[in-house]
Amino acid sequence: MDNVEKVLPLIPLRGITIFPHMVLHFDVGREKSILALEEAMLREQKIFLVAQKQAKIEEPNEDDIFKIGTICNIKQILKLPGDTVRILVEGESRGRLAEYIKKEPFFEAKIEVLKDELIVENKEDEALIRAIRKSFDEYVKLSGNVPVETIITLDELEDPGRMADIVSSYLMLKQEAKQELLEAYTISERLKMLFDILNNEVDILKLERKLGLRVKTKLDKVQKEYYLREQLKAIQEELGEDDEDKKEIAKYKSKINKAKLPKPVKEKALYELDRLKNSGTYSSEGGVIRTYLDWILDLPWNNTTKDNLDIKDARKVLEEEHYGLEDVKDRIIEYLAVKQMSNSLRGPILCLVGPPGVGKTSIAKSIAHALNRNFVRMSLGGVRDEAEIRGHRKTYVGAIPGRVIYGMKQAKSKNPLFLLDEIDKMSSDFRGNPADALLEVLDTEQNSTFRDHYLELDFDLSNVLFITTANSLDTIPRPLLDRMEVIEVSGYTSEEKFHICKKHLIPKRLKEHEVDESKIKFSDSSIYHIIDRYTRESGVRTLERKCSTVIRKSMAEMIEKNKDNIMITINKVKTYLGPEIYSYDRAEEEDKIGVVMGMAWTGYGGDTLPIEVSVMKGTGKLELTGQLGDVMKESARAGYSYVRANGHKYGIEEEFYKSKDIHIHVPEGAVPKDGPSAGVTMITAMVSALGGKKVRHNVAMTGEITLTGRVLAIGGLKEKSLAAYRAGIDTVIVPKDNEKDILKVPKTIKSKLKYILADNIDIVLDNALVKDE
Repeated sequence: MDNVEKVLPLIPLRGITIFPHMVLHFDVGREKSILALEEAMLREQKIFLVAQKQAKIEEPNEDDIFKIGTICNIKQILKLPGDTVRILVEGESRGRLAEYIKKEPFFEAKIEVLKDELIVENKEDEALIRAIRKSFDEYVKLSGNVPVETIITLDELEDPGRMADIVSSYLMLKQEAKQELLEAYTISERLKMLFDILNNEVDILKLERKLGLRVKTKLDKVQKEYYLREQLKAIQEELGEDDEDKKEIAKYKSKINKAKLPKPVKEKALYELDRLKNSGTYSSEGGVIRTYLDWILDLPWNNTTKDNLDIKDARKVLEEEHYGLEDVKDRIIEYLAVKQMSNSLRGPILCLVGPPGVGKTSIAKSIAHALNRNFVRMSLGGVRDEAEIRGHRKTYVGAIPGRVIYGMKQAKSKNPLFLLDEIDKMSSDFRGNPADALLEVLDTEQNSTFRDHYLELDFDLSNVLFITTANSLDTIPRPLLDRMEVIEVSGYTSEEKFHICKKHLIPKRLKEHEVDESKIKFSDSSIYHIIDRYTRESGVRTLERKCSTVIRKSMAEMIEKNKDNIMITINKVKTYLGPEIYSYDRAEEEDKIGVVMGMAWTGYGGDTLPIEVSVMKGTGKLELTGQLGDVMKESARAGYSYVRANGHKYGIEEEFYKSKDIHIHVPEGAVPKDGPSAGVTMITAMVSALGGKKVRHNVAMTGEITLTGRVLAIGGLKEKSLAAYRAGIDTVIVPKDNEKDILKVPKTIKSKLKYILADNIDIVLDNALVKDE
């Protein structure tokens, strides 16, 4: 049968979908919609209602409106205050929007009436209709939002299309799902879609009912327990027995009275105990109070350990457990001496600064052992929240004290050695800066009344010996650094590494592997070989790992070859550890032009740094290669300017910068290099290359230069001296201002080197260049 077309006013609906045979009232407020309504009343009281694609659009155009809607009869109109009209409509049939007749002042369109297809009875549709009626019956019972009379009405309907539309109108669905049902043209398709949607909704309602019952059961159980507990209290009172609450209160009171708490702390504890008594131990507040009381009772308010003030004994422990580190040992001995004489000294705050692996953390443990103090360690690496130090206020859920108070609880004494590890690795974010919170902890004038946010009580930290460690001072805030006594723990020389390895690392590893020292022995040359050829570091961590590897491989060889003992030689080291990893620049065996041996400090100790200069015809360009940093580039340019200004003194052609290009190169081009100590080396190499004078092969130098020729002080002289000695150098030229640092160079190295002190570049050149015969 052909579909009929009608011209009807159109109202776009927001968030509403109307089905045929559905009766609904809604409010109309938009001017266009009210005009369309008035036009419909003048005609046959029929109107086409169709949903908008997006409800938030105020003035929809034709692309914002669906094509399938419902032709409705207007049953009632009621004018409300504020230019709003409430209408009652009844859906008649589906309609397809064929074309718009006009869009102003209201929508009018040609509508194609969509009649339901003729019903052809088949078993599948009959089964679907029965299943839908059964599922809808279950949906009504579970939701409680649909009148029960609706089910009776549905049972009387024989038209499956009408039944599907009525069921669809009662379902609480999203607009997209309702529109899909409305656009389902064939009755079979509509029934299948409705069956799937109904089953899904019933499953969701069952799950909601199940969750609701679970919550109700839990609430009923709590109420039942409370009621039974109150009954139990009443029975216990009648029998003259104490209930569990009273027993717990009495237990806490006994602990508070026995503990030697300061007066303010005891008063606070008793106040919290009264609150616990009034609130009941099973309330949420009761749990918070119990945790708070446990913390107060666990802290060492007056517990102390007796210091070992025997200086000789303390020095013996420090010497046994650590080689070198004289500055640290002397400072601890000084602290003990003052403590022994005055007995009123506050704990100092020491900051051990040095490269990784030099033993900063382990020396702190040795100090604790020497002083007979409990040791507690707190790592600050990555800490970015102030509450980590000061704790959270009790008002927060799950509040706990900060890590300082937690450490004191661990220490179980009021005067432990408290190690704050990696203090230079702290960061900050919107939750505050933990470095600011540490200012009070590490101030001897303030930390006697340290106040944690959780405890809200003054805790005395003045007897704690704080030791902090850092790899660098650059990232430590100045106010925090000002509160600490900085002790530099520089890298070890090869000689020191040898003694550390022989006396501490190898015995320690053999003990860990449960091997007798007589079974695996290291020759001195093998230890030196491991240090020089397989490690390159300031500390001894890699050295310890390499020694452990050698020991494990030795044990494997002893078992495989049935040996009782084994001697570790250089050849054995090469066999176990493979090819040598590192090599050191050796001094040239003859004097050369334009090649000067410099000295540099690196993260793994000192190293030699040969600098080469080549002169060629050109236009005065200065070429720098070798992956140089900004500081070394500036040194090169400053040196170049000095040579241009003073070239006549060294027999250099005055206008060389017009006809000659200079190329300065530092070998190992792929390795980045930087630092303020290569100025004198570069000037010497340029003067040698431009003047054609040879540089003594047995001389190394270090120092920065000014444009006036003054030699400036440098750092790391100890490490640089070691590198020069290792490279076969016997004479080193250093800035005069570094004369005091020569005292720190080990005697074994100092006796093999001749030091020349230079305060200007002329002294450097006089001693470095080979004089004409």
